[in-house]
Amino acid sequence: MTAIRSSAAPLVLHPSADLAAFASQLQYSDIPEEVSLRCEDLFLDTMASILAGSGARAVKAMGKYAELMGPASGKSEDFVNRRGTSPVFAAMVNAAAAHVVEQDDVHNGSVFHPAAVIFPPALAVAQALGASGKDFITASVVGYEVGIRIGEFLGRSHYKIFHTTGTAGTVAAAVTVGRLLKLTPEQMLHAIGSAGTQAAGLWEFLRDAADSKQLHTAHAAANGLASAYLALEGFTGARRILEGAQGMAAGMSTDANPAKLVDRLGTRWALPETSFKFHASCRHTHPAADALQQAMKQHKLKASDIASVITHVHQGAIDVLGPVTDPQTVHQSKFSMGTVLALIALRNSADLAGFDGALKDAAVANFRDRVAMELDEEVDTAYPQRWIGKVTVQTTDGRSLTGRVDEPKGDPGNTLSRAEIEHKAMRLGTYEGAATEAQVKALIQTVWDLRGQNVLGNILSQA
Repeated sequence: MTAIRSSAAPLVLHPSADLAAFASQLQYSDIPEEVSLRCEDLFLDTMASILAGSGARAVKAMGKYAELMGPASGKSEDFVNRRGTSPVFAAMVNAAAAHVVEQDDVHNGSVFHPAAVIFPPALAVAQALGASGKDFITASVVGYEVGIRIGEFLGRSHYKIFHTTGTAGTVAAAVTVGRLLKLTPEQMLHAIGSAGTQAAGLWEFLRDAADSKQLHTAHAAANGLASAYLALEGFTGARRILEGAQGMAAGMSTDANPAKLVDRLGTRWALPETSFKFHASCRHTHPAADALQQAMKQHKLKASDIASVITHVHQGAIDVLGPVTDPQTVHQSKFSMGTVLALIALRNSADLAGFDGALKDAAVANFRDRVAMELDEEVDTAYPQRWIGKVTVQTTDGRSLTGRVDEPKGDPGNTLSRAEIEHKAMRLGTYEGAATEAQVKALIQTVWDLRGQNVLGNILSQA
């Protein structure tokens, strides 16, 4: 492809343009080592989530669509169909798979799952171009830094209706791919404009257990990728798609804060602020799950000792989890506070296997109906920067007990070590035979050597 030659006036910086310039010009040498190392951690975590989700029904449907519409071969790995294909179809199906088992990362302040929409297009394009591991890391860091700031900019009002991973994620994917394509600042601004006008994703799917959440990540990854490639060919996009009078914030937010878009850009690294997900459920359930675990351990409680549980939550948890009162699918059950706490109480774990059997488990249903959510002023005021977990447990013998965690497991201050990340990767990667132990072990070593790879080829062994 050829670079465009624009006759437009020189780029005038404003928040969208500032982001474009940063995304275009960031170099690997600008990135602190601890950030690049954490990027590798997050990438391994995401690859394991992709493998674990590759057999899900909705993801398989996406895979069949990719087989029907996409090329029969290519340099980009499709981990759902286990074949090579074009970058856009690899990015699409892998992004769908990354988000379905609810084990991918989350950034608290933006309420955004960056990995699911950044790593799939980054890997697909890096493989197609023969880019290096350092190129891949640089592009991924760009996606995190830009995408997180857009999520923070759009604010809490946006998240009430829109799935930020689908909206901010489309722009994050665009700048990620744009960095691999070496877009100029002006081209990058056009890529942001094209991505922003396609940004989508609504929470309504939770009410009837629809598959839309996988479409959100697939759509974001594919459309972001397309926006970057189109910009390389001279296709133009709105220059102020984020903050403009008829841009994303105008249509999708009532509390947008443009200052968030460039908050300490290049000095505050948002990527390491991202949390790993310990439980296999919506992140809004995790603080309460950890608080219940804490209370049960402290007071030596069994599930049969508990008459009821009140979870003291932020409004975002009520908005997202509130519609799920009687989960009908495994995926929907991961958005049921009662189901998650039932698994914690009954099995001390809300892992993938636990959710697989939860829908038909009478004990889970019985406990689920004894869990309620209540808005808590302290928790709501701290959110989204801090996700505090508080529960009140009423016991069958009449006691009222409390549990509290200020940093759920996986948060930056209570994060996973590399050994814990490897253990999680082995569990997820081998889930339902997605990959063999040998394949996952080889994948782990490949990721830990990412910075030393001059050309990023296949990363999943076929042995």
